[in-house]
Amino acid sequence: MVLWIAGAGGVGREALDVALAAGVEVAGFLDDRQAGSTVRGLPVRAPAELPPGAGYLVGIADPAARARLAGLLDAAGGHPVTLAHPRAIIAPETELAPGCLVMGGAHVSSSVRLGPHSQVHYNATVGHDTRLGARVTVYPGAHVSGAVRLEDDSTVGSGAVVLQGRTVGRAAFVGAAATVTRDVPPGTTVVGTPARPLLRRAPAPAPEGVA
Repeated sequence: MVLWIAGAGGVGREALDVALAAGVEVAGFLDDRQAGSTVRGLPVRAPAELPPGAGYLVGIADPAARARLAGLLDAAGGHPVTLAHPRAIIAPETELAPGCLVMGGAHVSSSVRLGPHSQVHYNATVGHDTRLGARVTVYPGAHVSGAVRLEDDSTVGSGAVVLQGRTVGRAAFVGAAATVTRDVPPGTTVVGTPARPLLRRAPAPAPEGVA
């Protein structure tokens, strides 16, 4: 199998590291912004140049960009490939949907399900019976406890903890080092311990006489 990695940035290069460790040949990167250049000695093409029938993995952290690129590459005749580092632990009765990326040092426990194009980054853990929707991201060093639900396009930041049985709603974002003790509503960013919704302060009014 020869793989193309969509995205030549940080996560894309980390995906290349996983592929090399797993003995998977990488043909090159797909990235509009860097098309025509080389990254780590590999050619970079535009995503529209994916050869028909080729395997691909989207190595981009942003869920919306991941969705857009996956749709484009599927329409071009590509098929998503799952990639797991040989030093990741993936327990029995765990399912990884097409397009998933599991990095070195990650521990995905028993009876877990990872949805399409989800990512578990290095040294993160995912507890038993947890369900990850499509395009979920668990960043480095995060710990997701058992029986958690991470809905589509949600993100768990570096070093964050999601306690047993909690739900992180669609497109929600758990900030770095936060501790989730209650369900996170869809589209909400939570920070701190215990995690609470991020409140944005209104800008202070300009002093009189200042435009």
